[in-house]
Amino acid sequence: MTVITESKLRAMLKNGIPNPFTLGVGEKLTPSARDFLRERRIEVKLPHGRKNLYNSDQKPEGKLIPVGVSNRHVHLSPQDVETLFGSGYLLTPLRDLLQPGQFAANEQVSLLGPKGIFQNVRILGPARGETQVEISITDGFQLGVHPPVRLSGFIEDTPGLTLVGPKGCVVLEKGDIVAKRHVHLSHNDAKELNVKHGDRLLLETVGGRQIIFSDVIVRVHHSYYKDFHVDLDEGNAAGLKTGDLVKIIGKNEQFY
Repeated sequence: MTVITESKLRAMLKNGIPNPFTLGVGEKLTPSARDFLRERRIEVKLPHGRKNLYNSDQKPEGKLIPVGVSNRHVHLSPQDVETLFGSGYLLTPLRDLLQPGQFAANEQVSLLGPKGIFQNVRILGPARGETQVEISITDGFQLGVHPPVRLSGFIEDTPGLTLVGPKGCVVLEKGDIVAKRHVHLSHNDAKELNVKHGDRLLLETVGGRQIIFSDVIVRVHHSYYKDFHVDLDEGNAAGLKTGDLVKIIGKNEQFY
């Protein structure tokens, strides 16, 4: 038997990992290698006659949605990028994110609140219209701020923080939120799942700490990839990690 490890898959990234990734006869993925492929939405095809890689309740099809657990991060306006990093500065990609055109930047900032500071907080690019800081409720306690739960972009009547970069600092009067859990779907995904933009889903985890997430807002755009976003607090409470799957069990306060 040939065992395919995560490190072996990482070595293949330079030339690209085929999607679907076909296992040969006698080949087996380690659990970490399986998670590595799942996080990158790479389908695994098995030799004829072998059972599917996933358990019957974990097949990544139908009404199952992959999870993306998000740690604290910052979105910056072009003006604030220049204030923090210098005139004419542009964010540089560290790695691509799942949603097209989005990336984790090499650049980081410090978040300064009334009671504490977080250093080396990742910036997500590209720059956008207004600066927004997304933290967890636990982060808020440590910083001494109490941001509301909001969808991205809805920053009116929210607290601010001070952002510290290598060339300067930005004192925000607003823009600090706890991200409301939501699902990204393409138009085809939404049609397949019989949901529309603005619907509120009921999602159930399928792991060892089975819980139901209610009021999960559907966001539909032609460029989106299917993805359920929760922050670190919610992910840890449910025992979730990026690449896990949740299943849709209802919408708009009605169970299926």
